[in-house]
Amino acid sequence: MIAFLVRRLGQALVVMFIISLISFSIQDNLGDPLRELVGQSVSEAERQELRDEMGLNDPFMVQYWRFLKKAVHGDLGNSYFFKRPALEVIMEKFPATMELVFGATLIILLFSVPVGVYCAINPRSWLTKLMMGLSIVGISIPVFLTAIMLIYLFAIGLGWLPSYGRGETTMVGFWETGLLTRDGLVHLILPSVALSSIMLPLFIRLVRSEMMEVLEQEYIRFAWAKGLSRTRIWFLHALKNTLLPVITVGGVQIGTMIAYTILTETVFQWPGMGFLFLEAVNRVDTPLIIAYLIVVGLIFVITNTIVDLIYGLVNPTVRLAGGQA
Repeated sequence: MIAFLVRRLGQALVVMFIISLISFSIQDNLGDPLRELVGQSVSEAERQELRDEMGLNDPFMVQYWRFLKKAVHGDLGNSYFFKRPALEVIMEKFPATMELVFGATLIILLFSVPVGVYCAINPRSWLTKLMMGLSIVGISIPVFLTAIMLIYLFAIGLGWLPSYGRGETTMVGFWETGLLTRDGLVHLILPSVALSSIMLPLFIRLVRSEMMEVLEQEYIRFAWAKGLSRTRIWFLHALKNTLLPVITVGGVQIGTMIAYTILTETVFQWPGMGFLFLEAVNRVDTPLIIAYLIVVGLIFVITNTIVDLIYGLVNPTVRLAGGQA
């Protein structure tokens, strides 16, 4: 376990270095940040003076080395628009995004596993065929279109649910959450359903295909021959091994959902990191953009490491410290 963690930590440092280099290198292609900072009334000479003060005229490697030295101490620069540390601004929006991802993940887990298992156990039933057909439709529809349809149906048409915002929140220590208020939970429903819509059909099909493959294994046939109950075979022997690849794919997809929150948060005006990122792009707030990309990359790295650990715990045949990890 210790050797595994050390190796993963080394890999994580390399990945984060590459992410930081790529993130920092795109700043010159985003536009001139001085346009938003000083407007059009400032002369070109004053602009050049400001660029010198901000270090924007320095060679790329000089700028990157200066950024890297600060980044290792947790300083990712100051936002041009908010006039505050970029990491601090992102961390204020972090709870909203994580709660949205949590809501979508909960929906995926609650529906994908039972539906996928049912479709694997009853492959010829009309309900299975209906679910498989709907899953194809679900995968094909973009997240933003699903979000717009949900707003039109449940917010505008029926008036059951709010169409934008995060609702009422409360502070729990340093974490601002809407999960503990009725209004916050109501506001979370539509964005969570929209965000889960692109992953839920994928996971249903994944659980179904893996379950059907496991049910054809020799040890399952041996369990049938021993006379074990169907419930025990399906949910103890088969489902446990079905979940191994699902855990691996799920860890990656949870990280991917953070990227999808950009579209979902924009449609629902959800005050999270994705919505903040789009505003930063429009304002050419390069420190905020770079900080967002690094934070999201760090979440991916942490998620994948945790998934590897869980995989090793669920499947004892995988040796974390060995070559199979």
